[in-house]
Amino acid sequence: MNRDVLIIGGGVIGSSIAYYLAKQGVKVTVLERDRIAAHASSSAAGMLGAQSEMEQPDPLVDLCLASRSMFPQLQKELVEVTGIDIELNQAGLLKVATHEETAERLKWRGKWQREMGLEAIWFEPYELYDKEPKLASRSLGALYLPNDYQVSAPKLTRAFAQGAKQFGAEFIEHAEVIEVQCEKEQVVAVHTRTERYHADQVVIAAGIWSQYIAELCRVPLPMKPLKGESLAIKPSYPLIQHTIFAERCYLVPKADGQIIVGATEIPDEMSSHVTVKGVNTLLQAALELVPELAQSEWKRCWAGIRPGTNDGKPYLGKISLYSNLYVACGHRRNGILLAPITGKRMAQMIVDGSVTFDPAFRPERIWIGKEVIG
Repeated sequence: MNRDVLIIGGGVIGSSIAYYLAKQGVKVTVLERDRIAAHASSSAAGMLGAQSEMEQPDPLVDLCLASRSMFPQLQKELVEVTGIDIELNQAGLLKVATHEETAERLKWRGKWQREMGLEAIWFEPYELYDKEPKLASRSLGALYLPNDYQVSAPKLTRAFAQGAKQFGAEFIEHAEVIEVQCEKEQVVAVHTRTERYHADQVVIAAGIWSQYIAELCRVPLPMKPLKGESLAIKPSYPLIQHTIFAERCYLVPKADGQIIVGATEIPDEMSSHVTVKGVNTLLQAALELVPELAQSEWKRCWAGIRPGTNDGKPYLGKISLYSNLYVACGHRRNGILLAPITGKRMAQMIVDGSVTFDPAFRPERIWIGKEVIG
């Protein structure tokens, strides 16, 4: 089977790349080992926290801010193309402090973000309770980030995939890649258990499994799994209006009235089961933050594996060892946030090479002093 571009991975990153490629008339096939949006992409809370997790200015922050700015127009575009509303919530995010040290750190963070020209407003406790009266009185204030929006992560992924299909892309589920055939610095074929695929260009966008696909190409691409457990509850009436990010948990109110409570962080863990300890930790933290959540209806819990890297930055761009191999993975907690900019820039890089990513994201950065798999 011959296509212009073959994408390995049908999560939000692979689907976004497929969308922006197919939109330009490129013939795209996406191979997904399970189901579309079955793993990390549907496990995410959907926060677009370009500022909330910003420790200091760097290329990743710039990429996050650029991607966040795409969402208002993207929401309209995806509704027009697919009819799917990604549920963009523009109420903003409150980064809440319950300890003096945290409060001082957030005030400092707000100061340098404002110096960058970003909106970051410190709320004293009385201002915070005016915004969110159901918060426990132990809060010492909050950094309000009005432009850190949130979306429905599953709907964003489905919208990208559906849009790509409507532009002609093909998605094949339950198509696990077991072999990549490489000859003379070129990927010539990709094999699943039932089919052999040929394409002019190949993209690895398989989340945490990208490392194993890269190894089939004799390319080192070390990934760091970070398991996260989350749960959903539904109060009888709306208790919070904003995304609330505290020291031990976050609360994300959704359009259907549910609140996502997340998330644990368990390094180097690949299991998908949810632990009693994890649920207990999240519930305790949530009730300390908003006590009235105790009367909420229990909905569900789940776990996902975030695809991280050793330096916390994604791998984005062309693999120099091959003339037709690209990679887009390792987004860790920011896959939903970075999906639009990753998809758009990767598509342009593949189509005409007119854009590139900052060198900080080059896959080759990890090869210094190391030998390629032989």
